[in-house]
Amino acid sequence: IIFAGGGNIGRRLALRLEKEYNVKILERDPERAGAVSEELRKTIVLQGDAADEDLLQEEGIEDTDVFCAVTNDDEANILSAMLAKRLGARTVMALINRTSYVELVEAGPIDVAISPQQATIGTLLTHVRRGDVVMVHSLRRGAAEAIEAIAHGDRHSSKVVGRRVEEVKLPRGTSIAAIVRGEEVIIAHHDTVIESEDHVILFLVDKRRIAEVEKLFQVGITFL
Repeated sequence: IIFAGGGNIGRRLALRLEKEYNVKILERDPERAGAVSEELRKTIVLQGDAADEDLLQEEGIEDTDVFCAVTNDDEANILSAMLAKRLGARTVMALINRTSYVELVEAGPIDVAISPQQATIGTLLTHVRRGDVVMVHSLRRGAAEAIEAIAHGDRHSSKVVGRRVEEVKLPRGTSIAAIVRGEEVIIAHHDTVIESEDHVILFLVDKRRIAEVEKLFQVGITFL
C-alpha cells in the first residue's frame, strides 16, 4: 500500500495498517517526512513527489495493491492517482474536497473518490483493506451510499455468486439495484442470479453498514 501524503490522514491510516501490510508514504515536505518516519515503526517514509513517475516506478508501483492519495491538494491527489493507475497500481483512491472534481473523476481511471467531509478514518480503512469495492458514491450529502462491488468465486466460496437476489442476506436498509455483466446492464429483480465477476450496484440507506456489505463480497478460503 502506498499513501501519497504524510499529513494527519496518511499518518493515521499507515499507523493502523502497518502491522498488517507493507506500507509506504510519499511525502513532499522534508520536515514532515522526517517527523512521520520517527512516529511510524514499520512504514517506509520517502521524501518525494507522488506525481514523480520515476519515483513511483522505483518504488514498485506496478506491484502495488492500493495507492491512496490523501494530501490536502485536490489536483495533486487526482494527478498522482491517475498516474499510479496508468503505471499499474491495482486500485487507486483519492481524497477530493470539491464536489465538482468528484463528478469529473468518477468516469475516469480513479477507482474510489471520497470527500473528506463525508469520510471517516474507519471508512477509508475499509476501502483500503477490501479491494472488491471499486466505486463508492455518497448520496444525499453523505446520508446514504451507492456502492459498486465485484462478485468473485463460486457458490461454495462466495455469499453472493450463484444466488438469486432474494437469497442474498443483505444488511438492513440495503438493496441491489442493478448488475453490470460485461457490456450489459441488468436491472435487478428478486430472481436475478448473480454470476462471478458481475459488478453489483447496491444502495445503502445507512452508510455505517458499508463494512457489512464489503464482508458479504469477500470470498472464502476455498477460492483460488
